[in-house]
Amino acid sequence: MKSIQKFIFIFSLAFCYPTFQYAQVTVSDYVRADSLEKFRDLVLNDIISPTWIEKSSNFWYSVKTSNGKEYFLVDAKGAKKKEAFDQQKLSLKLNLLLKADYKAFSIPFKNLVFAQDLKGITFEIDSFSYACNLSDYKITPKGKIKTESKNDRFWGETDDEWKGTPVLSKDSTLVAFIKDYNVFIKEQKTGKETQISFDGSEGDFYAATMYWSPNSKYLVTNKIRSAPRRFINFVESSPKTQFQPILQKREYLKPGDALPVRKPALFTVTEKRQIPVNTASFENQFDLGNIQWWKDSRGFTFEFNQRGHQLYQIVEVEAKSGNARILVEETSRTFIDYSGKHYRFDANDGKEIIWASERDGWNHLYLVDGITGGVKNQITKGEWVVREVVHVNDSLRYIVFKGSGKNEGEDPYLNHYYRINFDGSGLTDLTPEHANHDATFSNDKKFFVDRYSKVDQVAVSVLRSSADGKILLQLENADISALLAEGYRMPEVFVAKARDGKTDIWGNIYRPTNFDPNKHYPIIEYIYAGPHGAFAMKSFSPYFSPAAGLAELGFIVVQMDGMGTSYRSKAFQDVCWKNLKDAGFPDRILWIKAAASKYSYMDTTRVGIFGGSAGGQSALAALLFHPEFYKAAASSCGCHDNRMDKIWWNEQWMGYPIGPQYAECSNVENAFKLQGQLLLIVGEVDDNVDPASTMKVSDALIKAQKDFELLVLPGMNHTLGGKYGERKRRDFFVKSLLKQNPPDWNEKKL
Repeated sequence: MKSIQKFIFIFSLAFCYPTFQYAQVTVSDYVRADSLEKFRDLVLNDIISPTWIEKSSNFWYSVKTSNGKEYFLVDAKGAKKKEAFDQQKLSLKLNLLLKADYKAFSIPFKNLVFAQDLKGITFEIDSFSYACNLSDYKITPKGKIKTESKNDRFWGETDDEWKGTPVLSKDSTLVAFIKDYNVFIKEQKTGKETQISFDGSEGDFYAATMYWSPNSKYLVTNKIRSAPRRFINFVESSPKTQFQPILQKREYLKPGDALPVRKPALFTVTEKRQIPVNTASFENQFDLGNIQWWKDSRGFTFEFNQRGHQLYQIVEVEAKSGNARILVEETSRTFIDYSGKHYRFDANDGKEIIWASERDGWNHLYLVDGITGGVKNQITKGEWVVREVVHVNDSLRYIVFKGSGKNEGEDPYLNHYYRINFDGSGLTDLTPEHANHDATFSNDKKFFVDRYSKVDQVAVSVLRSSADGKILLQLENADISALLAEGYRMPEVFVAKARDGKTDIWGNIYRPTNFDPNKHYPIIEYIYAGPHGAFAMKSFSPYFSPAAGLAELGFIVVQMDGMGTSYRSKAFQDVCWKNLKDAGFPDRILWIKAAASKYSYMDTTRVGIFGGSAGGQSALAALLFHPEFYKAAASSCGCHDNRMDKIWWNEQWMGYPIGPQYAECSNVENAFKLQGQLLLIVGEVDDNVDPASTMKVSDALIKAQKDFELLVLPGMNHTLGGKYGERKRRDFFVKSLLKQNPPDWNEKKL
């Protein structure tokens, strides 16, 4: 009897909680998904790359219109706009010269440059450079463009710092140089050389980068105690240059590695001797640099970033005595975001210093007394953040900066531009419209082009005064009528509460063009949770590639910024400290559940996630640490163990020395916890995140007898996967979330 009752109960549940059937995905769906790239070209009258002309208040810009690509010239002082040049005349002359058939509004210009007097332009077409006189439209060939040798220097590569060219003194009488790891000076008139340091050696040398005082009486450089270099190695299996594989090698420091130690070394050139500088308290360094002399030669400053990123200082060294004193000291119990929020401006030759700090819990500007080191006043304040300083006017004592979060009732990530005085008075919003503003300032900073929009609001472009934000000229209003006619669907901005029940989490919802609210859709989150920024789109875009194609196959794609990311309060970002596995997941899960509570067509029983790099780490972490919610993950080029990745990024958030938190956050160490479906993608020559990171997590999954898919892309660097990887990711989610077999691509082609 009990077994019959149990059967009836289970049978009834099947009707109460039906398994949703999703429409069969076909090749034509994939074709339609790929076709959405055409949306990029369907927006008209949206200003492209406003370019200010050097030493003038004029700028030009291009815009796609119903005619094609048109060019306009704007006189900011006169607030006048006109055609930049007669495109019909130019195309006729160009076609005669080149025996071509260029249409007036589709000439393939590159590197267009206006003469300062506006009487001519230069441009490039098909590897040749031309000049055009705009009075008679005579075009003069200037010759084949010289192909500059490509700089293939790897971002992690370091120099032998004792090597370098001699450095001329400010008065041009002396030259400083390194020989046998020591400092020498040479008199320009006589050629006489004098050695002024004597303790340099191969492993403890003086750097060739040297700084003369403005009065040419003093010289400063660093004495550097070198450290071993680490290299990562990988095989390029299918190089273009030869048939056999190539072993690749990159210099690449990782967390915990030994670092060089720099000690400022000061010399009096008139006395030809070294002035001792006590640098003992600055040896536990991540970095010591940014040496700058005061203009009156009274001394120089350097910046000291202590290893572990919990102490940052500006230190002044007096030239006559070598005495060092701390001018500005920044401390944190967690981390100082030196790579994302550092700002310094020396006003009045360092008598005052404008300094960015999160000491009150929000990123703001402070006016520091450059003599005493005390704070004269806080320039900006409130529960909002300064994002970037655009301009400091030392003589008139005002600052123009970009900030976000100040305006009531707005998405706190929307950027505005402000002006404020050194003393904190006169705060003016130069861009008051409720939107995300992107400004391009004139060379003298008196004017700026403001292009503003939101993800669900098309772009408007205007010319403004930097003094008060007054609109001087309406430039363009974007037209998306053709885009809407093709079925474009605006993303939706959605807000829900974070884990604390108080903080707003902001994000976007992307739906397919053929969206039907009566159907049910699995959810896919696109994640990037790096603490160095915020990543949900804020400006209008006709085509958001990470979301558009997947959504078109029958998914709802979402993106949001959870706790642990930047541009909010210090406490908001601090969630990431020694805890990158958190990735804001408690906030993200609540956000998705809140959206699904509002929209019943969002199926929270089938939630997937994907991302690359730090997002690849988080995508896999979703399955390891939150398998009750996330059921499938596609992880590209992931940093799966922070001990495997670049030193500067990981030590900043995970701390130094290397402690147990690194293992606790490791996808490798926690691979045995895997539940759900997993796709790993990696480029075999990834020199941003060591590809061995993906191999190590694969090895751990195999040892734990876990099922997963691994796609290694020959010849590819740091990538989400490229065109092939994108198709594999789509196939993966069709299988894992729609429970369907994707097309057989060996039989069918797009």
